[in-house]
Amino acid sequence: MRVLWSGGVAVGSFLRSLRERDLNYDPREVRAPEWTFDVHRHDLGREVPGPPCDGGVWQRARPLVESYEFTPPEIVRGFYEAASELLGRDMVLQARLPAVRFLMGVRVTQVRDEVSEQHSLWGWSYQTLQGHLERGRVDYELIKHHDTGAVEFVARSHSQLHPRAPWWMRWGWRLVGRRTQLRFYRRAGQRLRLLLNDDAGPIVVTPRTVERTGRWSLTVPDPLL
Repeated sequence: MRVLWSGGVAVGSFLRSLRERDLNYDPREVRAPEWTFDVHRHDLGREVPGPPCDGGVWQRARPLVESYEFTPPEIVRGFYEAASELLGRDMVLQARLPAVRFLMGVRVTQVRDEVSEQHSLWGWSYQTLQGHLERGRVDYELIKHHDTGAVEFVARSHSQLHPRAPWWMRWGWRLVGRRTQLRFYRRAGQRLRLLLNDDAGPIVVTPRTVERTGRWSLTVPDPLL
């Protein structure tokens, strides 16, 4: 495990290194109670009943979900190649904790686009790669229920702290990890609603995020490699 000053990390090189990595778990291992299962639902608004409307909530939310724009930047930031196809996309996730940043790799392994009498669903899933301090999968789904017109954003996941995590990571996870994980899902829904419900229309904000690394901020790439 390497520990670097945050300003000395080449995220692009780290991102390209993910191409040769495999998942850090076998999906056949996933079972309770060793793994944590979560489902978080966020109401985004309503349209007229039926399929998604042109310019409606569902259509406006889809590019925000696809680009990972909903992620709360104070907790997690994502890095990926702009020209990459969504399916198969490698991403670097930067988990942001006080005075330390963890850089970890994930890969988009499924994209869903389904229409039935009951609903329209679009979404994508990522799974964790070698070096990640957690193991598991997250599914992000944008659903419109045709009977009511309700649109919701759903995050489903199964995860566990990597069994090889050292004692200090296990201690930190018990102290703040699970609490931060739940805060991420809560804030993701809040952020997506905020982006959708700006009555002033499209407003450019620059820069999109403010990097406050702090004088003593450290970065840990690949915490388990």
